[in-house]
Amino acid sequence: MKILIADDHPLFRDAMQGVVKRAVADSQVVICNDFSCAEQAIAEQQDFDLALLDLHMPDGDGYFGLIRLRNHFPTLPVVIVSGTDDIAVIKRCMGFGASGFIPKTLPPDEMITAIGQILEGDIFLPKAIAHEIDKVDENDRLFAEKVAALTQQQYRVLCELTEGRLNKQIAYDLNISEATVKAHVTAIFKKLGVINRTQAVIAAQRLQFTNHLDDSQLNEA
Repeated sequence: MKILIADDHPLFRDAMQGVVKRAVADSQVVICNDFSCAEQAIAEQQDFDLALLDLHMPDGDGYFGLIRLRNHFPTLPVVIVSGTDDIAVIKRCMGFGASGFIPKTLPPDEMITAIGQILEGDIFLPKAIAHEIDKVDENDRLFAEKVAALTQQQYRVLCELTEGRLNKQIAYDLNISEATVKAHVTAIFKKLGVINRTQAVIAAQRLQFTNHLDDSQLNEA
């Protein structure tokens, strides 16, 4: 078994590696401290059996990292390992394609059980919350498919839109022409099924854990 651990906290990475080794004694563990490293490792090696992904890594861009891995590597089980216990967050992760959700507060023995269960092809949720997530939101699944169609550059433009940036400001930030920005914005609208910047911003908010925009920013967008 080859298992990836992607987490930006060194102490937890070490602890999780110990859990994985107890779950699968002869496993090969690859460690990454950010999302970019994780994506590159999976793309280059192509033989992972499981990815354990921290939801809050700085370059994971909210739920986008999960959606991107599920789209690019559909046969790889991706399990979210997170300190959150927010039911809405957990439910959205499952809607966006996670194969399970392991809270960082879960006892090691239960983590070992979870990893074994997932490697056998099952979905894992802690018993305490499983009954609250009995049905995944179909809208989240459909939205994930739309977001997965965005290129990395289009996603960067979308992030800039959420900050209320004008086309010329986005062009400067990303070192591209305004014409290229306009082309990306048009493509974003089409892929997300929206008709203006405000709708695109509202859609993008679903990828974040909190709402960073106030009404004035939405009006300016």
